[in-house]
Amino acid sequence: MTPLFSLARPLLLALEPERAHALTIRALAAGLHPRQGGGDPGSLKVSVLGLDFPNPLGMAAGFDKNGEVCDALLSIGFGFVEAGTVTPLPQGGNPRPRLFRLPQDGAIINRLGFNNEGHGAVAARLAARRPRSRPGIVGVNIGANKDAADRTADYAAGIHAFASLASYFTLNVSSPNTPGLRDLQARDALSGLLARVLSARDEAAAMGAPRRPVLLKIAPDLDADALKDIADCALEAPVDGLIVTNTTISRPPLKERALAGEAGGLSGRPLFPLATRRLAQMYRHTGGALPLIGVGGVDSGAAAYAKIRAGATLVQAYTGLVYGGVGLVGEIKRDLAALMARDGFATIEAAVGTDSKRWLDQEDGNR
Repeated sequence: MTPLFSLARPLLLALEPERAHALTIRALAAGLHPRQGGGDPGSLKVSVLGLDFPNPLGMAAGFDKNGEVCDALLSIGFGFVEAGTVTPLPQGGNPRPRLFRLPQDGAIINRLGFNNEGHGAVAARLAARRPRSRPGIVGVNIGANKDAADRTADYAAGIHAFASLASYFTLNVSSPNTPGLRDLQARDALSGLLARVLSARDEAAAMGAPRRPVLLKIAPDLDADALKDIADCALEAPVDGLIVTNTTISRPPLKERALAGEAGGLSGRPLFPLATRRLAQMYRHTGGALPLIGVGGVDSGAAAYAKIRAGATLVQAYTGLVYGGVGLVGEIKRDLAALMARDGFATIEAAVGTDSKRWLDQEDGNR
């Protein structure tokens, strides 16, 4: 980590969370960030979803909502970046305050509500990367406007808007901060949504756009029957992969009791056990036929490794970086490579799912 970022992190944590986030985006956009020197170990390279990832660690959606700093994040050392969530029309999101740090828990509660600049602005920004021949995998996380009359149409519109710009798409039907959005995870609604989205992808491909992978991001707050329904729908559609999981509306025991009652989705370390168990369950339900991206509590190489051994081929982080800083990216990768070497895994693929049974056998203490 550069001295500037080492000094800035305590100052940022002293600021109101959204202001600190805005300043971080500005600093990254201005190039005031460290850059990875050299490449990643060969053991961390992953070929999946028709894409070649230099390493399995991605920046989760929610950090770069408007696609402003994708290249800066890639230069720090992320293997991929996910912009968004982006909706067709700009929207301001929910009233403030809507973002709360729980430092003693290594957690965040947010009820942002898909605040973003909309398809037009974000697509223009991503398109501006192309003349500079920027390398790197940049996915686009798409959602529906809060007041949309036809939410499935909003997702289809997202496919068309970013068809020539996204390395992959993520369908966010699992945010707890847009009323009714999670209803799209129900079997009939989900089947209809996936059919419409995949049809939109085919239409875009027929017009010359690349046929990019489509992934589905699910909530951790689902019972066994709902998880099985989602797995069946994903396999039948078929989508190209699943992201497991979004934030949780459940509240495991927290040290920051004064904030535990705030409405919104909880992310970070307390989410790790629940999200990792859901990951193992989806690995079992899909029989390893769909690539899974593990999210929720990835704040160390050991946490990333546990996600991979539970069933993930790729992992994503966000909240851990709020407390650990950008130096955590290199630390996670170094420790992950060391843990793989210790256990005799020459590739990420060899480690995927090797410990899933242990997670399935555990009681779900967060439900």
